[in-house]
Amino acid sequence: MKDKIKVHLQYPWKFPDSPYYKYLINSPPKNIKYQNIKIQKGVITNKRFFWFSNFLKRNIRKSTRILFPSLPNAHLSQKKDYHLIHCAHCLSKNKDVPWVADVEYSSQLWIAGSTPKDKTKVIKILLRKNCKKIISWTKLMEKELLNKFPEIKNKLITIYPGVPVLSTNKKHQDINLLFSARYFFQKGGYHALEVIDRLTKKYQNVNGFIISPNIPKGIKKKYEKNKKIRIFDIMPQEKLIKHFYSITDIFIYPGYGDSFGFSIPEVMGIGIPIVSVDTKSRKEIITNGKTGYIIENSFTQPELIKLSYTINDERSKKLINLIEKKTLKLIENVSLRKKMAKNSKIEIKEGKFSIKKQRKLIEKIYIEAIE
Repeated sequence: MKDKIKVHLQYPWKFPDSPYYKYLINSPPKNIKYQNIKIQKGVITNKRFFWFSNFLKRNIRKSTRILFPSLPNAHLSQKKDYHLIHCAHCLSKNKDVPWVADVEYSSQLWIAGSTPKDKTKVIKILLRKNCKKIISWTKLMEKELLNKFPEIKNKLITIYPGVPVLSTNKKHQDINLLFSARYFFQKGGYHALEVIDRLTKKYQNVNGFIISPNIPKGIKKKYEKNKKIRIFDIMPQEKLIKHFYSITDIFIYPGYGDSFGFSIPEVMGIGIPIVSVDTKSRKEIITNGKTGYIIENSFTQPELIKLSYTINDERSKKLINLIEKKTLKLIENVSLRKKMAKNSKIEIKEGKFSIKKQRKLIEKIYIEAIE
């Protein structure tokens, strides 16, 4: 191909809020040129801006849900010098330019953030001739989209996000446990913190790090009494990787509220085994017993999120004990830990999250879209 395909990335907000697009832009498909990369800065890491962003989105969705309950999350891209549009978690209003979209969860197709019963407006957009492909992040999401919109079966495809393999200096003597997430409770931070507290008291050579914003003062004060636990606020990804991922041995990440859980393949790419809880697409991301441990549970996702706010409920205690048990196994078995770390890197480099594989598939979709 002589000339590169020019692709306009259309975001639902002014800024993208997922590392998916950062990685896509930093390492684009061979014959692709993204046109609007200057506004790409990765995920939000400024605490005040993070709070304001969530406040703004929450209120826009709340008012939209009341006034326009079926409003599609569709946007009009300015006419510029590009061949097609890639919609990031949204749909396109453009009728004269071919476009594709990637979707993490189905409610992203509506402004309000939940799936209305009335899907007429959304399906009308999806059935347009210039809507070429809807890229699902997981097989589970592809199935969910197909159940809602069987009419677009031929437009659906699953392509796992491409994640880089990173080399880090992991020379340290102690065993370090980490929980990191932008949403403390929904991602299981309270339960992870309790597990880390127990294990750092049990083992002299085990330390813990918690990186998450908006942790209640009472919880923070209680656990900071344990001098082997250090709690930090939200921070830029570069700093997180350099100073924390680089010395982490086990990533404790329940991830109750996830639709995907992007931090999981990210830490896998560094060679960190994971202890997590089965929810949504977790089993598509972690191979249980090979790249980490997945705690089986019988709770629905809303039930898990509700339980994430307490450590005293009997059901919460059960989850916490199971997470502790699997983490303890990795602490005591060095060879198992190293084996899982190696498997994790291989999975990211050569498996379903391979950047090379993802870029090849994305480029193929772009080429077919403009033919």
